Amino acid sequence: MSVLPVIAIFDIGKTNKKLFLFNENYEIVFEKSARFTESTDEDGFPCENLESLTHSIFDSLKEIFSLKKFKVIAVNFSTYGASLVYVNKDGKPLTPLYNYLKPFPKELSERFYATYGGKEEFSIQTASPVLSSLNSGLQLYRFKYEKPALIKNLLFALHLPQYLSHLLTGKFYSDLTSIGCHTALWNFKKHAYHDWIYKENLIKYLAPVENSNKTFPSGPSIDKCKVGIGLHDSSAALIPYLVNFTMPFVLISTGTWCISMNPFNKTPLTSEELKSDCLCYLQYQGEPVKASRLHAGLEHEQQVKRIAEHFKQDIIKYRDITFNPGLVNTLKSNIPATTQLSKGFSFHKKNLSDFKTDVEAYHQLIIDLIDLQYLSTRLVIDGPSVKRIFVDGGFSNNSIYMNLLAFAFPEMEVFAASVAQATAVGAALAIHPDWNQKPIPNNIIGLKYYSSGHAVRL
Repeated sequence: MSVLPVIAIFDIGKTNKKLFLFNENYEIVFEKSARFTESTDEDGFPCENLESLTHSIFDSLKEIFSLKKFKVIAVNFSTYGASLVYVNKDGKPLTPLYNYLKPFPKELSERFYATYGGKEEFSIQTASPVLSSLNSGLQLYRFKYEKPALIKNLLFALHLPQYLSHLLTGKFYSDLTSIGCHTALWNFKKHAYHDWIYKENLIKYLAPVENSNKTFPSGPSIDKCKVGIGLHDSSAALIPYLVNFTMPFVLISTGTWCISMNPFNKTPLTSEELKSDCLCYLQYQGEPVKASRLHAGLEHEQQVKRIAEHFKQDIIKYRDITFNPGLVNTLKSNIPATTQLSKGFSFHKKNLSDFKTDVEAYHQLIIDLIDLQYLSTRLVIDGPSVKRIFVDGGFSNNSIYMNLLAFAFPEMEVFAASVAQATAVGAALAIHPDWNQKPIPNNIIGLKYYSSGHAVRL
């Protein structure tokens, strides 16, 4: 039996930790997942169990290297962002992996922004809305002032993907996709670290920046292979689209958050965009990606539960409701559309007894979501160059959502896109030449076109 060359990708989410093996055609040939009980930090706040995660990675690698039918050529990582591992000269963590949801001290935050130009100007420079501990650079600032004894032993503060890569290579590097994700570390105007890093004498704790497509030989802890330096998960999920499409597009990645990403919008972030929850990422080639966020997935989940309870239906029903354009026309004529993003979600204010059926109520819920999604996505569309919108994630399978989105953007080609494990595929594509002898296949992304041709008045 011939041995199949593969790449191993660890896709580390806050809840689920997954391992995939891809063959050279980017087909999943092996997968496993794990979940760990959270640990707590010294203040009793929940945090990632870094020790369990580390053991799981090494146990999984031992397992797949022992499988005779596969030859693991390379390993890479994609993980959630805004998480720093503080390591000493031996690469050992000095602290727990603090949770980005942990409250940030108000006094420390006010001191920081007062020192460095105020919240608005600083946020524009760093393309980072004020997000407390989600601004991982401020976690390092906090570490300096709250852990003066520990910082004496600090070698580097590594984002989680680069720490996991270090476990296999012994190398210390930083990666632009992690640095450029609402961290408050990067000055997008200067395309360099922000001055505050130097003024606080923290630059010495940031490992050298390396290209996201770089690999290094594995160290003695695992069998011989090539190891990538890891990527931030949102940026990794964009890579399959950047690789497959050159015509300007917007990707709406849907889940708990619906994030509209435009890698072709080079305009500087404005204060108004920041107030509307816009930010910028750095994609794997170092270019900025303007993005807007809408908490639509969470709103959908909560309101579907409310509809199901009111109409005494099984919640599963709403996974596959047929789109009814006539019903949408009736609802749109009775209830005006939202015109301001700042007004937020409105469906929770509606009396469900005003709807004749649960299907009618559900259509109204999606109408309300699309009203806001249109405004949110419009924030990142710069001029007429964008002709396509791709939607991936949960809402890409919702025919009501997709049809209404197509009607909201009649000048665009709107597609539901499907990539099996887009984040993991992106991490594999980032280092494609180092493990794969075949050309990148052109069928990684499945597309379903939605027309705006139905008679719906939006």
